[in-house]
Amino acid sequence: MSKAIWHDLECGSYTADLMFWRALAQKVGGPVLDVGAGTGRTALALAQEGHEVVAIDRDDELLSELRDRSGDLEVTTLVADARAFWLDLTFPLIIVPMQTIQLLGGAEGRAAFLGCATYHLETPGVLAIAIADELELFDVTDSTEPGPLPDVVERDGVVYSSRPVAVRADGDGFQLERRRETVTADGQLSTEQDVIHLDRVDPDTLEAEATAAGLRPASRMEIAATEDYVGSTVVMLRA
Repeated sequence: MSKAIWHDLECGSYTADLMFWRALAQKVGGPVLDVGAGTGRTALALAQEGHEVVAIDRDDELLSELRDRSGDLEVTTLVADARAFWLDLTFPLIIVPMQTIQLLGGAEGRAAFLGCATYHLETPGVLAIAIADELELFDVTDSTEPGPLPDVVERDGVVYSSRPVAVRADGDGFQLERRRETVTADGQLSTEQDVIHLDRVDPDTLEAEATAAGLRPASRMEIAATEDYVGSTVVMLRA
């Protein structure tokens, strides 16, 4: 359960892209394949609009939370790696929100995913992938500067706090660091570091890789940054 809490705390409050995904699903139709669905931030928003959604993620604990939240909505979950999944279905729309494509281990991982997506995409069909190719670097780990405020939530008497402390250039990508703190009802404090590597990829590179996988670049859509989240470019591809 704590894994789902951290996921919600650090990702679940992001809503700037939901209007775009809703409009795209309304235009293209379903069923929709949501890649890297987590606890259902996007999948539930689309299902509440009446779309049938298949949600995949490699973490069953997150998908279990999504199943609990979906109730009678038309959401099907599948534990699978985005680089190697098989469904006996094709989709008019496949979406990859919130930089999930940048968690796949570089060009080789993206190529594996694009091969899977191409196989599962109807003709005509749309594959829409959100990327952030530039991040603002900062590091407050050894600084007196306060840095970004933490995200905080209380669950069953336990307080969870997650504070971004650094975004660093890291070879072929970026390293995102957060300090996670948990305070129990009796005041016990525990702290851990969470580190995520995001691959660096720009829209031109992604379109070239998609073309090699048999897809056609269609258009791009910009989603503006918010006070707490970076902006992104959604690269639209067609079968």
